[in-house]
Amino acid sequence: MDWFSAENVVAIGTAVLGVGASVVLLWYERRVPRRRHIGYRVQVDMPIRARAGSGTGGRVTPGSLGLLDGLGEDGLGEDGDGRAAHGRALSLVLLRVENDGAQFLDSSHYTGHELHGLTAEFTGRRVRGLDVTQRPGSDHLATHFTPGAGLAWSEGTLKIPRVPLGRGEYYKLLVLLDGGSPGDPVTVRGGLLEGRVTPNRALSPDDTPPLLSRWAWVIISALTAFVCVLATLILLPDERLPIGCATGRLTVTGSTAFAPAVRGAARAYEKECPGAEVDVVAAGSGEGIETLTERGLAAKGRFPSVIAFSDGPAIDAAPELSRRPVALTAFTLVVNAKLGRRDLTPDEIRAIFRGDVTNWKQLKGWKPGTRAPDLPITVVSRTSGSGTRATFEHTLLHKGEGEPAVTAPDCRTRTNPRVRLLRCERPSTEALLRTVAETPGAIGYAERRTDTLPREVRALTIGGTAPTAGTRDYPFTAVEYAYTYGTPPETSPAAGFLDYLTTGPGTNAILRQRQLPCAEPESGGRCGAQGAG
Repeated sequence: MDWFSAENVVAIGTAVLGVGASVVLLWYERRVPRRRHIGYRVQVDMPIRARAGSGTGGRVTPGSLGLLDGLGEDGLGEDGDGRAAHGRALSLVLLRVENDGAQFLDSSHYTGHELHGLTAEFTGRRVRGLDVTQRPGSDHLATHFTPGAGLAWSEGTLKIPRVPLGRGEYYKLLVLLDGGSPGDPVTVRGGLLEGRVTPNRALSPDDTPPLLSRWAWVIISALTAFVCVLATLILLPDERLPIGCATGRLTVTGSTAFAPAVRGAARAYEKECPGAEVDVVAAGSGEGIETLTERGLAAKGRFPSVIAFSDGPAIDAAPELSRRPVALTAFTLVVNAKLGRRDLTPDEIRAIFRGDVTNWKQLKGWKPGTRAPDLPITVVSRTSGSGTRATFEHTLLHKGEGEPAVTAPDCRTRTNPRVRLLRCERPSTEALLRTVAETPGAIGYAERRTDTLPREVRALTIGGTAPTAGTRDYPFTAVEYAYTYGTPPETSPAAGFLDYLTTGPGTNAILRQRQLPCAEPESGGRCGAQGAG
């Protein structure tokens, strides 16, 4: 399959991994029982030197909770090496218990049938006393550490009450122990509704808390690796041609109105398809069709590498030619800029180009306060065979009606003084615009151009509607057709370039020229409608 390439596999893998990681993390946060979580860690576990006294035997004294009020019922004393008189070592453990979950934790969230909520086990050691500390602003926590709330200890077991904790809130238990050795296991057990109790890693004063968890680092590393591999594959030279490219030489001829868009697409196609050469020869729609027909006949059964573009359907196209709608093009009426006219109605346009109106003063609709100029009208048209002329006659003149004959080849002097109409023809858009710019009172027609018109030329609206290919109300438009001699083979330069121009990136070149690709929804099916005619 064409899409099954290394670049696509890596790109899809990166996308799947990114989306999958997000979904898994979201599920983990919402479904895995971490919404309620108690974490504990031993921050200090060290030997101490004991002093003699009498113990409380698990009783809690008001205020200090009796940590060092005594060291047991048997009155433990001290020898010279820091051991109790009966030979058992003393140690202090600072145990931190905190709410690491995402929700507030109250007494009802602890499970179990007994009064207390958690149990701390000091393996190999015996609890001798206890004190409680909490962070500033959490003094209320100490009020829960009472025998009535379940606080008690016996041997190596400490029972901790059901202490309510807000998010991030904690308390610390300073426990005096005898026997065993510092570093012996300390375990906190208990049950939470939709939660759990687990140890946290104790941080030393010099430790820095990690920014990301281990799994976060794994996901980030994997995504980074995928992106690096994808970038490497993209940057490495690829000898394969892009999809739709074909090597070889192609000649594109015909419409001068569509030539700028074709040239832009041809340059882009040659860059994307090494080995492809596209020559654009803007000779006019009629001449382009003739060239295609001649090349097709000379090929004697082989496909000629030629595409001819025509403004509207070619009337005299040979039956061997196949056509394909490509874009909608808007054309415009142009006048000499010194003329104070900006709009003409379709009826006024027909009257001018038929010769019924030969002086601008005969027209109404001049701007208030502006005197109609007493100026002869010079009609500048395109030569026969021009697609622009065929579109003008088809859309603005009555059906089947053509333009009159030339009466002034030089656009200045009538060959017959008795003929009122002053009309000339020019072979190209550039020549027509140049003549209109040089001739006061001149009027002509041309495709709508993205490049600036000569300063001496002004584009007109028709019936108040500006020339836009996407506007249904604007009458002076045509479908640009691509003609080939038969159906081009799929691997030929003609087929590759046509696909690029009609459905690929080549459509951008059409849009840049203010023309509308037939593939765009805005065309509204008009390409097919005009093509049928």
